[in-house]
Amino acid sequence: MPTDPVREDLRKAARVRAARGPQDAVNGVRARHVVAPSSTAEVAEVLRVAARHDLTVVARGSGTTLHWGAPPERCDLLLDLGGVTGVVDHAAGDLVVAVRAGTTMSDLQRTVAGAGQQLALDSPYPQATVGGTLAVSTSGPRRLLYGTARDLLIGVTFVRADGVVAKAGGTVVKNVAGYDLGKLLTGSYGTLGVITEAVFRLHPRPAARRVVSATYADAATAGRAALAVLGTQTVPTAVELDGPPHAVRVTVLLEGVEAGVGARAAAVSDALGEGADVSGATPQGFGDLPFAPDGTGLKATAALTGVGPVLAAAHGLGAEHGLEVTATATAAGVVHVGVDAGAEPESVARLVAGLRSTSAAHDGTVTVLTAPPAVRELVDVWGPVPGLDLMRRLKQQLDPDRRLSPGRFVGGI
Repeated sequence: MPTDPVREDLRKAARVRAARGPQDAVNGVRARHVVAPSSTAEVAEVLRVAARHDLTVVARGSGTTLHWGAPPERCDLLLDLGGVTGVVDHAAGDLVVAVRAGTTMSDLQRTVAGAGQQLALDSPYPQATVGGTLAVSTSGPRRLLYGTARDLLIGVTFVRADGVVAKAGGTVVKNVAGYDLGKLLTGSYGTLGVITEAVFRLHPRPAARRVVSATYADAATAGRAALAVLGTQTVPTAVELDGPPHAVRVTVLLEGVEAGVGARAAAVSDALGEGADVSGATPQGFGDLPFAPDGTGLKATAALTGVGPVLAAAHGLGAEHGLEVTATATAAGVVHVGVDAGAEPESVARLVAGLRSTSAAHDGTVTVLTAPPAVRELVDVWGPVPGLDLMRRLKQQLDPDRRLSPGRFVGGI
């Protein structure tokens, strides 16, 4: 039996196996081979083999968000980074950690917690990997105070499509050389390079916390209450809005030293008005995304003043089109919307169009993170995106042969 030259070259680079059905597919596009490197050097060699044989490559961490974005045009190699794990360096005195991309977020948090520190980046999926989290740029409630993955990332090691290892940024907070490239890789769905290591800024774990919440009759009222909290001097860690259309809860998370948290909680209670409740724990589901992997999940953005109106629009459009909608929002300017997998695709498409119109009126956009195939056929998952020509030029410079996750990102990049 003749040997397969591609497979033989891949075996010289890293562990390789044939794809095993749906679990080795990306949005329904099945891979030909699954390659499992254990280091940056092996990732680089695999990509050199891919370049030599004109193979397309999609990187995978734990697979928690692999169904997000658009399906790739092809997937010759599924690059499983689950073996590229471990903390490279934890400089606790500098509040910096360097970690390999296949490490799960929960493992990273456990490691730095031993020094009383945290990566202040909420992951809706604790088993998501560092690389996957950066690839799709997930964040949670605490983005209000600490920012997103782009803000906490200070250095990155990645492999280009031609197999060249490159670095951007540094290992100390004050070193900002090349930081923009790290920002570009974050949220690019693996279309510009394969991240193998990341360096993050850490924060001390807070000594005390309080949670203040209140429930309002509708999203518009809840949105105004959230803005009132932002107008105080309490510096909340998070301000979240969630619940059904006629009972929208505002939850405010306050963190810091014990002596100050109590007074800040009292000020937030005054801002929220009658019925505000103070406790020490966040409610169940705090920070969770309101959609299942097989349903439709939307991410809408808006100016801070638009969060309430966009959330109200999600509720209203759901009722208008006969859809059961679940939605959560953060006062940082993001609304997540979920629709059940069994919903009529045409109705979901009309909801997306209506929400895009409302979000645009508040300086925002709507992305379809995930959806059943029948919904994907009716909507552009990315929608209108400013700066698309610049993005395409960047793709051309970093991956001229379109080997990395082709078609996964905005505009078919």
